[in-house]
Amino acid sequence: MSSTDRPKLATRRADGHKGDYGRILVIAGSRNMPGAAILTGTAALRSGAGLVTVACPREVQQTVASGFPCYTTAGLPGNEEGMFGQIAETELLVLADQYDVVALGPGIGRGKSITKLVAGILAKCRKPMVLDADGLNALADLSPEALVDRGAETVLTPHPGEFAKLVGVTTTLIQSKREELAKQFASLGRCVVVLKGSGTIITDGRQVVRNTTGNPGMATGGTGDVLTGVIAALMGQGMDAMSAAHLGAHVHGLAGDLAAKVLGPVSLTARDLLDYLPSAFIQSA
Repeated sequence: MSSTDRPKLATRRADGHKGDYGRILVIAGSRNMPGAAILTGTAALRSGAGLVTVACPREVQQTVASGFPCYTTAGLPGNEEGMFGQIAETELLVLADQYDVVALGPGIGRGKSITKLVAGILAKCRKPMVLDADGLNALADLSPEALVDRGAETVLTPHPGEFAKLVGVTTTLIQSKREELAKQFASLGRCVVVLKGSGTIITDGRQVVRNTTGNPGMATGGTGDVLTGVIAALMGQGMDAMSAAHLGAHVHGLAGDLAAKVLGPVSLTARDLLDYLPSAFIQSA
């Protein structure tokens, strides 16, 4: 598939309402990374999601809630390190049942308790999901069946280092065989892989697309959190996982290109991408 043959979002109906455009649950954030939750939730709304709730540890709920006024928040039990506690799993699964798509992982932290939490959600949540960041780090400690047995579409958005952990090889090898290894993993895991970097690879194990938007200024913390929100929102609006990942990567990179033209690549931040997503969607229509 050519990168120029990208999917298009359906035009919104004149009588549409917020319930028609996807309910997204973002599971993100921790004491040290509340901004990841804010970026992901805001990106989902900027990408057309009708309703977004950001679930985060109760300790950072006020910070996350003040980050953007248009999503709601759910504060869950945390542990002494300011991350989700294991007891949060039950509440998160109950929450997930009320939403169309789940975005899991940005800024949730690392450790055995987080790995168990991610394992439980992957095993029991049957909603389409975008898995990123610390969610991917947890997945690297689990068996491949954690993806294969999900029973719902799953998009993984690793950078090369995260993907190297998933595959069990070096980052150098990943970079030398990006398309081959991404396609192989997607096929075995029955998922869509968005292998980020220059010329982001999007594949479902059969189709392969190399994204052509984006620039070196996007090599900064938080831009991946924005991409997670974008893809989750597109899935919530009815796109299949491959189409949402394809369009999402394009729009995300284009927002970065538009921002870089004004701000320059040196000063670009993930927060800036949020401001340019609307223009990127207009240009991609």
